[in-house]
Amino acid sequence: MNLSILIRGIVIGFSIAAPVGPIGVLCIRRTLTEGRASGLVSGLGAASADAVYGCIAGFGLTFLSNFLVSRQTELRLAGGLFLLYLAVKTFIAQPAHKAAEAKGHGLPGAYLSTFFLTFTNPMTIISFAAIFAGIGLAEGSGNYASAGILVLGVFAGSALWWLLLSGGVGLFRGKFTTERLRWLNRVSGSIIAAFGLFALWSVF
Repeated sequence: MNLSILIRGIVIGFSIAAPVGPIGVLCIRRTLTEGRASGLVSGLGAASADAVYGCIAGFGLTFLSNFLVSRQTELRLAGGLFLLYLAVKTFIAQPAHKAAEAKGHGLPGAYLSTFFLTFTNPMTIISFAAIFAGIGLAEGSGNYASAGILVLGVFAGSALWWLLLSGGVGLFRGKFTTERLRWLNRVSGSIIAAFGLFALWSVF
């Protein structure tokens, strides 16, 4: 039974992470310009935020859930502005020449930036709550062991997607010249800016 719940959690986490949005664009861009480590750590930041939302939904933390949903306007505004900041930073960034340059102090920043961006989308918690309720783990059920296993699966599934994405994209890193990487930064920055503008538009 526990293995079944774990597998379902992995499938849920993988499915939620897989659609390519601003986090996916960032992960691809960072993998190509800074190396696989930066891309993977960026993905793990998003996976961690998914796990936090999974905990809130799975363990029935109604007060915190309601608080986050009620503040979705402020969170979307913050997320949209941060996306625009990242877009400008990405657009003007000069390509790294070695993957080693992505190591050290750059990795915590890569992790925290994607964690923050994912966490500023409180609608994710509604998705988790609906999914958990659909498989018999509705809020207030008190089945904390099953909820914990499911959340672990969600994190594992999300992390698996980012590992596959960063690893797959990393295979093509050697084919990108400095000029191509520079254009990648510009294209990525423009796409991220579009996501940021859409987030701000949804607020107003």
